[in-house]
Amino acid sequence: MDKIVSGEKENAILPNFLAGDRLLMVVHGEVIAGVDFSALKSGDVAVSGKRVRLHLPDGQVFTTRLDNARTRVYSRDTGLLVPVDPNLESQVRQEAERQLYQAALLDGILKTAKGNARTTLTSLLQGLGFEKVEFEGD
Repeated sequence: MDKIVSGEKENAILPNFLAGDRLLMVVHGEVIAGVDFSALKSGDVAVSGKRVRLHLPDGQVFTTRLDNARTRVYSRDTGLLVPVDPNLESQVRQEAERQLYQAALLDGILKTAKGNARTTLTSLLQGLGFEKVEFEGD
């Protein structure tokens, strides 16, 4: 995912061109989600002959990270009377990760993760000889 994220520090008294600090960053990152199969309990799997029924745990986000090689500061405007704030870029990066996470959730990453888990398990279990694979909630 790519996003443009900004951050700024303002002075309550002086105008931005004298005491402000503004940063615009183009970020590239990834959000990885899936289903944690270690959360399966014995009651979540029912086998009857060549039929298997499963109750999968919900999808979850495993990681959200920025790709530092592809993330860059697009512009920075610092007022004439203040030094560059060394923490502003870190704060913008943290905000970027939060925005990537939220965007992935809004795009349906958890539903996609669960769908991919169902597809993978169906192929695996059919390869093991099960003729009917069902998931609770379908």
